Amino acid sequence: MAPSETIDKPFPVRVFGGPTALFEYGGLRFLTDPTFDAPGDYAVPGGPLLTKTAPSSGDPTELGPVDVVLLSHDEHADNLDRSGRALLTDVPLTLTTPGGGKRLGNKAKGLADWESIELDRPGGGTVTVTGVPAIHGPGPRKDIEAISGQVVGFVLTGDGLPTVYVSGDNASLDAVKETAEHFGPVSTALLFAGAPRFADLYAGAPVVLDSTQAAEAAQILGAHRVIPVHYDSWAHFTEGRDELQAAFTASGLADRLDWGHRG
Repeated sequence: MAPSETIDKPFPVRVFGGPTALFEYGGLRFLTDPTFDAPGDYAVPGGPLLTKTAPSSGDPTELGPVDVVLLSHDEHADNLDRSGRALLTDVPLTLTTPGGGKRLGNKAKGLADWESIELDRPGGGTVTVTGVPAIHGPGPRKDIEAISGQVVGFVLTGDGLPTVYVSGDNASLDAVKETAEHFGPVSTALLFAGAPRFADLYAGAPVVLDSTQAAEAAQILGAHRVIPVHYDSWAHFTEGRDELQAAFTASGLADRLDWGHRG
């Protein structure tokens, strides 16, 4: 087992801006919500216009081989853009929502809540990826999904490996509590944050965790390390690194923050 894969030594995570991060776990390379398009305006069918304000810190040609994409949902450009869709054609497996699994074709698999898939590790053994609840807005899941669509989070586990949680575009601390009851404490949590808001949607309430909620989620999960993503590069993200740092400091969790590395 390589040192970067042990429970005691956290594995490195490369962040690209927005929700996109790359990490190796159990000898497999995982990429979250691929978004590499240039800054500009992006329409969401039946939804608000999204404005990307900053370029990604890398491009798909720099990634090297990707074994699995963990895609919280496929319907919004700030989680899967044109370049991200093109990238999926070269990736052996994309794990996403049940609806997304149908839309994206035969290289994609949708995971319902608590549904798992075992992936073979290059050196033997397996990594298990489990779909976990996520709600893309404030309120009952069935009501939110009718407006914002399905989203899914993920938990990664394996013999001798740390437990990893990838929240996806989740705004529900109840969903975090359900995940913690099944899998907590977790070693590393990739928390989507940024408090994205739209004035004419949900009375302006965040559709993904705000900074205070992200800190509370870290406490609920018992997370040893938190890597925030989904807090920069888009105009509708209303809280960034400063707000996250302040919230984790106020909660006594500043030492758990890890901003990943860029470039």
